[in-house]
Amino acid sequence: MLSMHFASLLSQRIERVHGEYTYHVPENVALEEGRRIALERAKIQALADAFGTTVSQNNSTYVKNINGKSSVDFISLGGSEVKGEWIETIGEPTYKIYYERNMLVVEVYVNGKAREKNGAGVEFDAKVLRNGTDLKFESLDFQNGDDLYLYFKSPVDGYLVVYLLDEYSEQAYCLLPYKDSNGQAYKIRHDVPYVFFSQKTATVNQSEVDEYTITCSRAFEQNTVCVIFSPNVFAKMGLENSDSYMSNQVSLKDFRKWLIKSCTKDLEMQKKNITLKIKK
Repeated sequence: MLSMHFASLLSQRIERVHGEYTYHVPENVALEEGRRIALERAKIQALADAFGTTVSQNNSTYVKNINGKSSVDFISLGGSEVKGEWIETIGEPTYKIYYERNMLVVEVYVNGKAREKNGAGVEFDAKVLRNGTDLKFESLDFQNGDDLYLYFKSPVDGYLVVYLLDEYSEQAYCLLPYKDSNGQAYKIRHDVPYVFFSQKTATVNQSEVDEYTITCSRAFEQNTVCVIFSPNVFAKMGLENSDSYMSNQVSLKDFRKWLIKSCTKDLEMQKKNITLKIKK
């Protein structure tokens, strides 16, 4: 039993990985979106190269392993059956942008830290909702002034923390647990559907619920909702005190340090990043 546990720890240690991808940007896709897609696909390629893949096909991605070498053929942006999890980006990705036969091309190279995924893990369901608390309001496209909600459901009991990551301000905002809570991760009961950031659907006192409205100071922005779940008890990272509306904030650099430390300590911790496209 001891040797098996030790082997599991070794297989899930944090490793440095790197990936690159060349994306031919369709005419209906903006440059900023093209950069994001290229980067996400470079990360998936890096995970496939480092940890391998399983043969799988869905609406998003087809990944396979031929003669020990991973190959990723993207049908559209989405998840894939790679056997690794991206933990942290190291430094800034390197981009090369040019035109080839009148088509915009984005090349990107990225370094990061990742770990191997063993077993199926907890298949929790997390969806971002816009201007409504029913599942029909699921959306990744927001405009300035839209209300933000999160649907969550897990097949097992556990604990949940949610952050909003803003690359422009380089800040991470803690959305859950709520501001007036004790700082511990929100306790989740198995098979119970939750809708967060709405006082109307609150399972706690309404006065404790923080509601959020998306704002956008530029013509176009991208934010990431980072959903972190574990069957084990944990707490949000230590946060700065502020009188501002979203006072629970830290730098992205400090958040990423906390996340990688938490994932190293808790091998059952999982995260899901949901990218929001926001227009003014």
